Amino acid sequence: MQPPFCGLHPQTSLCSVSWTSCPPPQRVMSSRSRVAVVTGSNKGIGFAIVRDLCKKFSGDVILTARNPTLGQEAVNKLKEEGLNPLFHQLDITDLQSIRTLREFLQERYGGLDVLVNNAGIAFKVHDTTPFPIQAEVTLKTNFFGTRAASAELLPLIKPQGRVVNVSSMVSVHSLQKCSPELQQKFRSDTITEEELVGLMNKFVEDTKKGVHKEEGWPNTAYGVSKIGVTVLSRIHARQLNEQRKGDNILLNACCPGWVRTDMAGPKATKSIEEGAETPVYVALLPPGVTEPHGQFVSEKKVEKW
Repeated sequence: MQPPFCGLHPQTSLCSVSWTSCPPPQRVMSSRSRVAVVTGSNKGIGFAIVRDLCKKFSGDVILTARNPTLGQEAVNKLKEEGLNPLFHQLDITDLQSIRTLREFLQERYGGLDVLVNNAGIAFKVHDTTPFPIQAEVTLKTNFFGTRAASAELLPLIKPQGRVVNVSSMVSVHSLQKCSPELQQKFRSDTITEEELVGLMNKFVEDTKKGVHKEEGWPNTAYGVSKIGVTVLSRIHARQLNEQRKGDNILLNACCPGWVRTDMAGPKATKSIEEGAETPVYVALLPPGVTEPHGQFVSEKKVEKW
């Protein structure tokens, strides 16, 4: 019997290990420089988030990309604007790549202050790739990759840290197209990470069997992947409340809006600068505030899930 699809390394234990099992990072924290990391940030919304953080965040800002050449080109472009981001290679579908970044952050900064999980992919509307392949590939990056990055990097978040998972209003619309049973599961305040992983695996398997519609799923791999990101954010926020309540770490999902990027196309209504506004707003929530936390934020406002 094949193990369930994990999106990264199905043979490993990543699927069943919660990041909260790691030792509390405050024991090894130092007073080193503050640092923010943005995944998938050599172009599009991620690039605009890095640019804005370079202007507003008091500390180092690390731009990441799978391709070091493209990442360094993006850094150089921002340096021409008088900004000073750093670069680190990161492929969120490669566990070793994530761990290399984690070790770098631990050694150089003693942790992490702001994490923006922005990396994601989407197939074009008219792409002819078979839907089961679209489902597996999309969830591998958008859900399982984000989950893997979170598993490795969330334990590094320092007290007063901020975590932003870039989701989409598509997750809300796709949730509404799910069966009542699936909606109830995804809206549950007690759903576990393992249960969520099981549902994401089930979607991929149902597409392979050609029964995803009959099983109550919407016909959108991107939408389901972003349902996963939004629900994962709610779960991780709940875990933070249980494990590190006194550290006032705020973790939220957000929608940047419909933004003119390679992914969304030229007809979208927002520029990348406008798309960065809500993610940066949530990333820079001031010290001492306790909300939003575990919420879905769009246009700088909490939306009902």
